[in-house]
Amino acid sequence: MKFRYFVALVSFFYAFSSWAGDSFIVKDIRVEGIQRTEAGTVFSYLPVKVGDTLDEEKATEAIKALYATGFFKDVKLKSENGVLIVEVEERPAIAQISINGAKEFEKDKLLEGLKQAGISESRIFSRSLLDRAEQELKRQYISRGKYAVKITTTTTPLERNRVAINFDISEGRTARIKKINFVGNEKFKDRELRGLLVLRKPDLLSWFTKNDQYSKQKLSADLETLRSYYLDRGYLEFNIESTQVSITPDLRDIYITINITEGAQYTVSDINVAGELLVPEEEIRKLILLKAGEVFARQKLTESTKLITDRLGDDGYAFANINASPELDHEKRQVAFTFFIDPGRRVYIRRINLTGNDRTRDEVIRREFRQMEGAWHSTKNINISRQRVDRLFFFNSVNVETPAVPNKTDQVDINVKVEERPTGSIMFGAGYSDRQGIILNGSISQNNIFGTGNFFSLDVNTGAINKTYAASFTNPYFTVNGVSLGFDVYKRDLDTRPLSRVGTFKTETVGAGVRLGIPIAENDIVSIGLAAENTVLGVFADSPQRNKDFVTEFGKSTNNFPLTLSWARDRRDSAIWTTSGTTHRLFGEVSVPGGDLDYYKISYHQKWFYPITDNLTLMLNGEFGYGDGYTGRSLPFFKNFFAGGNNSVRGYDLNSLGPRDDRNLSLGGSKRVVGNIEVLFPVPFMKEDRSLRLSAFIDGGTVFARNIDLNLIRYSAGIALTWVSPMGPLKVSIAEPLNDQPVDRLQAFQFMFGQQF
Repeated sequence: MKFRYFVALVSFFYAFSSWAGDSFIVKDIRVEGIQRTEAGTVFSYLPVKVGDTLDEEKATEAIKALYATGFFKDVKLKSENGVLIVEVEERPAIAQISINGAKEFEKDKLLEGLKQAGISESRIFSRSLLDRAEQELKRQYISRGKYAVKITTTTTPLERNRVAINFDISEGRTARIKKINFVGNEKFKDRELRGLLVLRKPDLLSWFTKNDQYSKQKLSADLETLRSYYLDRGYLEFNIESTQVSITPDLRDIYITINITEGAQYTVSDINVAGELLVPEEEIRKLILLKAGEVFARQKLTESTKLITDRLGDDGYAFANINASPELDHEKRQVAFTFFIDPGRRVYIRRINLTGNDRTRDEVIRREFRQMEGAWHSTKNINISRQRVDRLFFFNSVNVETPAVPNKTDQVDINVKVEERPTGSIMFGAGYSDRQGIILNGSISQNNIFGTGNFFSLDVNTGAINKTYAASFTNPYFTVNGVSLGFDVYKRDLDTRPLSRVGTFKTETVGAGVRLGIPIAENDIVSIGLAAENTVLGVFADSPQRNKDFVTEFGKSTNNFPLTLSWARDRRDSAIWTTSGTTHRLFGEVSVPGGDLDYYKISYHQKWFYPITDNLTLMLNGEFGYGDGYTGRSLPFFKNFFAGGNNSVRGYDLNSLGPRDDRNLSLGGSKRVVGNIEVLFPVPFMKEDRSLRLSAFIDGGTVFARNIDLNLIRYSAGIALTWVSPMGPLKVSIAEPLNDQPVDRLQAFQFMFGQQF
């Protein structure tokens, strides 16, 4: 490096010495030696113009300016009868770059890395930049455990002052972790501590996780995990003394040694609260998760501080400072904590700023906000607002920040940044269902029509079993209080003949309805709807006798006025990528007197999400349905509950579970029980894509005609993929029945695309 500086200095003095003489007035300027660079470019950088007086000071300034461009490796100034002659020697340009031997990285990525280092085609060649690029390539390989990588760089001169650069790469073998040693641990065994770390010896999944390759960042994260493990178990004096990472001479095996001091385990002796108590002390103590007599846990301490901070934030104290000061008794191995509370100044919201909503109108987002401009800051209201915007299903992500207003101590802004997702689709084409064969379909749907938040759709879907022709419109804010209004017009045809294990019948239903949704609480909504529909029934020679009896009693055509009433509660943290929260839905349907049918149906559906880790979410689902007739009539057979398939118990054929007739055809039932246990996790290599998710599940359920007999419930287990595509949700599952019977119809692979009205 010093040598290069010396060469540059000598070149500069040599260039300066090339012009030496008395001052003179520049009559003209001539540039010599340029091949690629335009003369005008030289003139634009040259601080000397025709008519100027050139002296030693200006000559020095001119040479510096031309060297600073980086275009030239030599500059000389001469004078000839009042003409300033600028002689330059251009640096060569890079004509081509070739990389040989690269397997670990794609060549395009390596070329992009070289470009970031200043080496790319058409750029000016510089030896210092080439050295830097070579080091950057080595750094990338070392980050992948390729410590033995060798990079040989050659430059070949070409015509017209150009060069070709060639990188020959010998990657060598990847160095892998041979052993991780712990020194100083007595309370926990090496094996237990190694299980906490991401870095580990090679195993069956190392080809995918790459966790057997050393990384400084991964080791730092592992050390923090180790620290948290001890501190959450009361070891307040735990310390990581040092870490040593060594590699064998052949650059293949890595050894990691972690030296720790465990210290003694501490229990909590007392909890005190001090400072400016704007919230009653009793209420604050309820937020403190640490309890006297328990083993100290840093996680509880951190969570307690957050809960108190959020509580003060609800009253406008957005910058509250909570400091938990420990007082250690080393002899008794106890620790007492005093929570010092400094609420700071009370702040209010100056302005709510929205960005990223190019299609969605501001009012659609603002009407979901429970934190108002000009009101005191409320952490609870801000979190609720973010969740409500996320549950609109219009955005892939919703980020909310509350920066302080410059030069103000009592004001903050709310900056809401959203990333819009496709909310509409126009689809014409054909699809295939594993039970319905080829399906012709066409639909126009928009969940956010013209950015107003209103929903509109026209749908045509044909299949061997289901045919749907429907139009639907919903205004979620028919009133400013959030009362929604919706209309539906539909024609639904059902033909069960392709379902070989279901009793055959056919229905053609034409109807129209109106819906109202009334919010009764922050996350609760009550919906009421009334429809009028006509159903034409068709039975066949092989239809179950009860279907034929129904047609004999009521005729082939029946009119019905179903009144629906439902209650729904949604407390999920996200509608697309749910990790925590619950949903509840209680639905009731009853035929209004005046029609040909007298029946009622009640169903309850609950989902519960719990985050196990950052990437794993536990989902529990439970469903129960009950239906019957009134005025002495029974539940119409085409209103029965069914189970089996992608929406209930996977691994069993669609609607195949439950009561059967003497020909083993499924009849459905008046009662339905379904339960699911599912662990959700992101798709490998696509963790940032919130529209794709994998899961492992256990399903159970069936339908009953009379009494509920839990011994008749069928179970299955398997894996599934869910994709929230722009044209509708796609669900694919592979399941294995666990207690199937000879009469059951099984189906290991199942998929479902879109939703029916």
